[in-house]
Amino acid sequence: MDEDALSRDDVIGKVCITRAMLAEHPKGYSGWVSLSEVDPDEEVQGEIHLRVEVLGSQGGRRLRCSVLEARDLARKDRNGASDPFVRLRYNGKTQESTVVKKSCYPRWNETFEFELAEPAGEKLCVEVWDWDLVGRNDFLGKVVFSVQGLEAAGQEEGWFRLWPDKRRGSLGSLQLQVRLRDETVLPSHCYQPLVQLLCHEVKSGRQDGQVHLVTLLDETTTAECRQEVAVNLVKLFLGQGMVKEFLDLLFELELAKPCEPNTLFRSNSLASKSMESFLKVTGMPYLHSVLGPIIARVFEEKKYVELDPGKVEIKDVGCSGLHRVQTEGEVIEQGRQHLQSYLGELLDAIVGSAPACPPVIRAAFRRLFQRVGERFPQHQHAKFVAVTGFLCLRFFSPAVMTPKLFQLRDAHADARTSRTLLLLAKAIQLVGNMEPAAGRPKETWLSPLLPALQQGSARMRDFITRLVGTEEESGEQEGEGRPLGPPPAVVKEGLLLVHKTRGKGPLLAAAAGKKLHFSLTGESLSFGKSPSRIGAIALGDILAAEKVEEKSFGNSHVMQVVYMDTGGQQETAYLQCKCVNELNQWLSSLRKVCGNNPRVLRSYHPGVFRGDKWSCCHQRDRTGLGCDRTRHGVTLQDWSDPLDPTVEAQRLEGTPGGRLINPRSDRGGLGGEPGPFSPVPRDSLARVDR
Repeated sequence: MDEDALSRDDVIGKVCITRAMLAEHPKGYSGWVSLSEVDPDEEVQGEIHLRVEVLGSQGGRRLRCSVLEARDLARKDRNGASDPFVRLRYNGKTQESTVVKKSCYPRWNETFEFELAEPAGEKLCVEVWDWDLVGRNDFLGKVVFSVQGLEAAGQEEGWFRLWPDKRRGSLGSLQLQVRLRDETVLPSHCYQPLVQLLCHEVKSGRQDGQVHLVTLLDETTTAECRQEVAVNLVKLFLGQGMVKEFLDLLFELELAKPCEPNTLFRSNSLASKSMESFLKVTGMPYLHSVLGPIIARVFEEKKYVELDPGKVEIKDVGCSGLHRVQTEGEVIEQGRQHLQSYLGELLDAIVGSAPACPPVIRAAFRRLFQRVGERFPQHQHAKFVAVTGFLCLRFFSPAVMTPKLFQLRDAHADARTSRTLLLLAKAIQLVGNMEPAAGRPKETWLSPLLPALQQGSARMRDFITRLVGTEEESGEQEGEGRPLGPPPAVVKEGLLLVHKTRGKGPLLAAAAGKKLHFSLTGESLSFGKSPSRIGAIALGDILAAEKVEEKSFGNSHVMQVVYMDTGGQQETAYLQCKCVNELNQWLSSLRKVCGNNPRVLRSYHPGVFRGDKWSCCHQRDRTGLGCDRTRHGVTLQDWSDPLDPTVEAQRLEGTPGGRLINPRSDRGGLGGEPGPFSPVPRDSLARVDR
């Protein structure tokens, strides 16, 4: 696209990637692809509802075509809609329907007849056009019928896809890296032997002299594959409510190996990768609440921070008083003050965050703390380092260094800000190492920061003591014997504008015309003025999540959430996203988590009811059936439910290590008999190339 500030963006060209093209490159395609001109006669969409039949006897036969309605037509006008009409061509004759103004979901209900030619070799062409008062009409698509086929069938009726008219050449090229990844996920019962096998091992705990399946997984997976296996296992056990027990088993097995206190959990073993993945899956909202303010401050201030004399650039700092150029020592001292200020604010946020840390994370750290303390009773310092090794070195520090990868920022930092973040991440690592007071950082130029680091280590020790405090255990036991379960994983969250409409539901009454913070979990869609919560809609009450026509609100990034309120009344909330990517992510997320709702709608109105009619199809019945079909099964981004045990089991079955835990022989299922895995060819499983 060519961006225009004062008018609509202009299209430069497009790239079309076919499934056949990707099938020729199993490991992905990387290279230049020719740009094709975007022909308005080729870029069509939508469907038309027609009934075509041959009437009469041999003496006077007629060809009748009933044009009923159309849906999801291309938007050709600046108002975000079209003025469609239908043109029918047969045997050199043309007929046209009336024009339906400002609608991509028109209803005509008109019938047209032609005298049937003898022999009936001509084709009937039904074209849809957008009428324009000034300039030429825009082509919206066509359907072509073979009259000979109609004679044999007698009648055809249904929804027909509109097709383009012609194609043009190429212009320019675009460099892309594309990969197609197929995943065939069977019903949940097909993976029950695998899930039960894994759960049985976790429930049994560590057994002396026994070869554990997770140990085999650790030893048979490659280093690059182990991270993904760890994510799959963590999500699977989160879905089973056994993630604490799974992590505890990994801690036991890791501590049973010959190891030293100062190198504990520093390798890329399955235990280390699983704990790291567990923190990312369950702790991202916590991470954002702790790091968000300090990261925003660093990005806004853009101060020059440098402590390494070999990298100090005097020209980047400027002058100090009476236009005197600062010395290298002054630059380093100023950088130390800035960095110490950032570090102090960050440590304040961390040490005060124990109550906000998710209970399931605190429970996992408590078990790690206890296991390491039992394994190294003479090195009580080791149990603190084991916790900070994960929390600081594998969670906080990487997020500080590259905040975009942890969704803390929308874009990567510039060179100056990136250097500040790197030094701050290094400082957090040194604090997390919790070296004794006499310890010094390897980089001697970090020595000016040593007093702040030693003070930070002492504060971190107190924080870990509160984080794994025994009062949490009593709270866990008071829950009527129930194990402490994970909080609902946040699938998608962000600010959305709530448009004013006639609705009276709790969401509309709360903030019509305002921005609210929305949070989607596996249980509900909650909303409120961040961080407070006004209300929530249970997933079982969400009936549809669909796009809204651009003309409805003058914006192409609006979606609608159709839901049942507490009184059993159907309401619709219109929520505006900031861009098309965010719109697609929200729609994909909502459709995925609500896909099994028994009350989902089969049709909806893509417009809004304004005045006395729907803007999309011009119907006057506000509660009538929708004019377009819903798209519950369509996901618009590469998005997956963070707690989908079936998918995780399928992915595990497709890993190299999965061969060891797949309870089937090469000849069939359990005990040589046909099992649930038998009909699944291994080349149909996702990511089998690993």
